[in-house]
Amino acid sequence: MTATAPATPSAAAAPPADSAPAARGIRRPWTEHGLTFTAPFLLMYALFLLWPVVLGLKMSLGDDNITGSGGEFVGFDNYAEALTDPGMWDALWNTVWFTVLSTVPLVLCGLVFALLAHGLRFVDWLWRLSWFAPFLLPSGIVGLLWLWIIYPAEFGFADQLLATFGLEPGIGWLSDERYAMLSIVGTTVWWTVGFNFLLYLAALQSIPQHLYEAAELDGATAWQRLRHVTLPMLRRTTLVVVVLQLLASLKVFDQIYIMTQGGPDDATRPILLYVYQEGFTGYRIGYASAVSYIFFALIVLVSLVQLRLARRSREENSR
Repeated sequence: MTATAPATPSAAAAPPADSAPAARGIRRPWTEHGLTFTAPFLLMYALFLLWPVVLGLKMSLGDDNITGSGGEFVGFDNYAEALTDPGMWDALWNTVWFTVLSTVPLVLCGLVFALLAHGLRFVDWLWRLSWFAPFLLPSGIVGLLWLWIIYPAEFGFADQLLATFGLEPGIGWLSDERYAMLSIVGTTVWWTVGFNFLLYLAALQSIPQHLYEAAELDGATAWQRLRHVTLPMLRRTTLVVVVLQLLASLKVFDQIYIMTQGGPDDATRPILLYVYQEGFTGYRIGYASAVSYIFFALIVLVSLVQLRLARRSREENSR
């Protein structure tokens, strides 16, 4: 009688080779990398952002006209003309000057308002709403509202208020070069400070309470707690607010177009309004595109400097 060897695990029946893919499922690179889900966004991004950028660069190298004429290649002649055009440099200076005048109060006022709202213990919702509500208004409403407030002669609310206190009315808030840019800055601060206020308020609410308790136990005063606890904890938020505010102020257009159209004597005309006038009033689309790309290079340069300063600040804080 012959003995049979017991079956070993290796001798067990293995599933057919062609059934393994069916069990695991078919893996394709297209679905594995999620391109199926990102394809609609990538298509819209290429269609409405990348293609206009490429088309605008092409137009900046030609003498394209809004009427459809022109279109001949002129190389960098538009850029050379823009760099030697006093009107372009005046508009660029107005943009930089507006950015300097508006960024400082917008950052400081946003911080002060957030500190006040965070410390209030009664009807705090009303203060938050009153400081943030103007930011929700469209630019057209803001421009018309402030036109009524600072309208000259006896119709403006500001002049009526001056006359009430016995002061001389009739200040050219928008017609005098000394006050026009300041009036635009005041309008912008009132309108957009709510966004910075909201960012600072959210950052204040995220500061751990035990830091204040420890500082108070050490005998720190309210000013010392603000200086050594609150402000250092808001450093990153301040950097974000400054960067966003610089970029937003450099792109100013709406309120100036509505309130002054760049006047008086182009004293408030920013670079974007200059581009609009050259392209859609002067019909020089190619030249306006070249100015736009010069301004785009300036914004990229400002962003790189800000990122460099932020990286250096983080490196110093980590030491």
